[in-house]
Amino acid sequence: MAHRRGGHPATAAAVVPAKKARKKQPVDPGPPSVPEPPAVAPLLASLSGVGRVWTILMPYTVEMLTSNQRLHHMAEYKITRRLRADAVQMITVERLPRLQRAAIFYVLHPRSISRKRDPGNWSPTVKAYVDGLVTPNPHRPLERHLLPDDDHEHLLGPNPVMGAPVVTGFARMSLVIVELTGP
Repeated sequence: MAHRRGGHPATAAAVVPAKKARKKQPVDPGPPSVPEPPAVAPLLASLSGVGRVWTILMPYTVEMLTSNQRLHHMAEYKITRRLRADAVQMITVERLPRLQRAAIFYVLHPRSISRKRDPGNWSPTVKAYVDGLVTPNPHRPLERHLLPDDDHEHLLGPNPVMGAPVVTGFARMSLVIVELTGP
C-alpha cells in the first residue's frame, strides 16, 4: 500500500502510533468556604441616588462559565440553565423586591492561587445570573422579577470587582445589587 503512494515499504512500517496524552486529574480543592463579604462603600462612592443595597453570596457551584472556555453548546446550555436557576432561588431566599433601576457589581472570590486574575472573564456567569434575576422563568419571558428589563435604562452594569480569595473550594461569586432612586 505504501508503495502505491510513492513511499518506501520499509518507512510505512516504521511509523509508530503516537501515545495518547494523559489528562491531568483535577486537584480536589477541598470543601467550599465562605469568603469575607466585599467592601461595599467604595462601590457606592461612584453612584448617585443610592437606595437599598443587597450583597448576595451565590450558591456554591463547581462549574461556572468564563470567556476563555471552549465548551460544546449543550454543555454551556446546561451550566447556564443551572446558574439561572440559582439566581431565581436567591430571589426568593433574599426576598428581593421589584426595582425600577439598579446597579449590579459582581465580586469574584477566586481560589487562592498565586497568579493574576481578570474578573471580566467571568462575565458569562454573571450574564446567566442577571438573566435569572430579571426573567426567572425562561418559558414565560414576560414575567419579570427584579427589574423590568436588563437594558441600559434599568440596569447599570454588571461591573466586575475582585474580592477576597476563598480558602478552600472552587471560586465563588457575590452580587452586590444597589437600588438607584435618582436619574
